[in-house]
Amino acid sequence: MSDSYALFGYPVHHSWSPFIHGLFARQTGQDMEYRLHEAAPDQFRHDLLEFFFEQGGCGANITLPHKRAAADLVNELTPRAQRADAVNTVLRRDGELMGDNTDGVGLVTDLTQNLRLRFTSPRILMLGAGGAARGAIGPLLELKPSTLLIANRTARRASDLAEEFSGFGAVSGAAFDEVEPLEPFDLIINATSASLKGEVPPIHSRAVDRATACYDMAYGIGETPFTQWARDRGVTRVAQGWGMLVEQAAEAFFVWRGVRPQTRPVLEALHARAMYLAAAANTRS
Repeated sequence: MSDSYALFGYPVHHSWSPFIHGLFARQTGQDMEYRLHEAAPDQFRHDLLEFFFEQGGCGANITLPHKRAAADLVNELTPRAQRADAVNTVLRRDGELMGDNTDGVGLVTDLTQNLRLRFTSPRILMLGAGGAARGAIGPLLELKPSTLLIANRTARRASDLAEEFSGFGAVSGAAFDEVEPLEPFDLIINATSASLKGEVPPIHSRAVDRATACYDMAYGIGETPFTQWARDRGVTRVAQGWGMLVEQAAEAFFVWRGVRPQTRPVLEALHARAMYLAAAANTRS
């Protein structure tokens, strides 16, 4: 019987994770299955996650809106999950549940290895102060930025999050309308859900120039509103979160199976599949 893994979130029907982990499993010769579980917040905490592991589940990924709730449900947190106060990967070990967070390492790996961005004391603007931002801030601070500014709709939430990470580097928080930079940022990361709603967070015109790298944690077929916004302003280094999706999944796979898969062929397969679906959609229209 194959080892059982799953993704819990709300919604998750659109997720590419089964495709990605299926490729990882075939590549590394692992006997495992990976399924999606739609879990509304009340079901997740009291029913679905615990039931999954009681029925022999070996590991799980957690996505929005459950990452902080998962941190309260596990028996132990890894240092990076404890620092983020959010969990996206759960492993069952000796009957206990261990919570980890692979989001940040997935993002930084995509930025530095796949996209080959090179930074020296970068000025970073993080848009959003939710669960997606939480997992990324710690690893981003390891890049030794001269500043990491968290901008959010509400200043208090951004400032509170910055305060949690203040011992790890130069990080501060502000409301979107309080961000009035004197010079462009080196890197802007959209960690909001705005792209999923067809929107772009309010960004001051001085925050970006042609040399700024703009990264949307969201991903989709074609441009997201944020990546299109960046390209319209002449930015050439623009990326969606496809690479982060694959790299955080590879890190989770390593946590579960002790085997590190190669991500390049999976990224290529993912892009090819996305292009096929885009072409099919254009044909139908």
